[in-house]
Amino acid sequence: MKFSCQTNDLLQSIQLVSRAISGQQALPILGNILIEAEGKRCKVSATDLELSIITSFEASIENEGTITVPSKAILNFAQYNSDPEVLLETSEGIQLKCTSKHAKTMIAGEAASEYPTIAPVEKEDVFSIESRPLIEALHMVTFASAKSTLRPVLSGVYLRAEKGNLIFVATDSYRLSEYRIPLKSGSKDISCIIPAKVLEELKSVLGKGKEDSKTTTKEESEDDDKKKKAAPPPAASVEITLSSQQIEITVGETRLLSRLIEGKFPDYQQIIPKDKKTTISVPTKELTTVVKRMHYFAKEINNNLTFSFDKGEMGITTPQTQMGRDEAHLEVSVDGGSNKIALSSSYLLDFLTHVDGNKIEINITDSMHPAVFHLPSDDNSLHLIMPLRLQEE
Repeated sequence: MKFSCQTNDLLQSIQLVSRAISGQQALPILGNILIEAEGKRCKVSATDLELSIITSFEASIENEGTITVPSKAILNFAQYNSDPEVLLETSEGIQLKCTSKHAKTMIAGEAASEYPTIAPVEKEDVFSIESRPLIEALHMVTFASAKSTLRPVLSGVYLRAEKGNLIFVATDSYRLSEYRIPLKSGSKDISCIIPAKVLEELKSVLGKGKEDSKTTTKEESEDDDKKKKAAPPPAASVEITLSSQQIEITVGETRLLSRLIEGKFPDYQQIIPKDKKTTISVPTKELTTVVKRMHYFAKEINNNLTFSFDKGEMGITTPQTQMGRDEAHLEVSVDGGSNKIALSSSYLLDFLTHVDGNKIEINITDSMHPAVFHLPSDDNSLHLIMPLRLQEE
């Protein structure tokens, strides 16, 4: 194998596929990436046997071939090489020689035949989604999934098609987010649970996610400027291929393949209150600032914040703690009777930091039912937070 390519193309591709490599590999070779030079493109792949990421870039290929090398070694070379072009060639079969104008690095690899086969997903259902609403859906939903795998179905995002809409839902049983995307192309019945990790990586692939992925490495952060210069424009649409047990997501030259989560997602619609006694419209920025301030005290007692609504005013109080207490009053629009509810400051901040609109609408039934949040600027979004026990005055 022998080919030359742009350093930025190599770097961006390695950084991308390396996100599929987990911290603890079942097999040592899973810490490697697979490099395949064929035709006019170089394909790179990585997998942890649950999630696989494959991408490719243009290269000037003299000799076709394959090799697998440690991701950290090839990433280190590409990241700290200032030369714009590099030459990669195999030596003695399992050595990768990386050469540029001012550098010459030899990386010990393994034969590509030792690397696990990444099989394509059997096409049982295929449909496309425009990237812009998909980014918005992922941004507003994935954060609400459970971080623990004790209940696997809650560690994923439920995807289903209903009445011309593609619906994304995530919950950890304490809060829930739902986002609807109108589906233009026809599709069969869609109902599956996608691991949240896969969709977090999809946000990174799309390149215009509204928050940095939590799995970004220190080296990637240090080289952020270089990445931005190398990043291609986002794809106009995303193709999703589903089988009974797997999902394949294609964005331009990049593919993400993953197993789906087995099990039945909870019938979450039962917990969404059908009636509302009070509707409150509140400025997003003002509420965010107040909750951030009051979280300092609230986190001492279960993140408890008590909200009261009456006659154009929202009152917020924290319980008395050893460090003190806090209270605030905001001028808001209140439609309906007076009401009171206790909510988690932590969950509320998670939601507020994902909101772009100037106003938030809150629907309250009573202190025993969930608070439901809507964005007047986006009818497709719904967020729900379960109530806490009201603290006695």
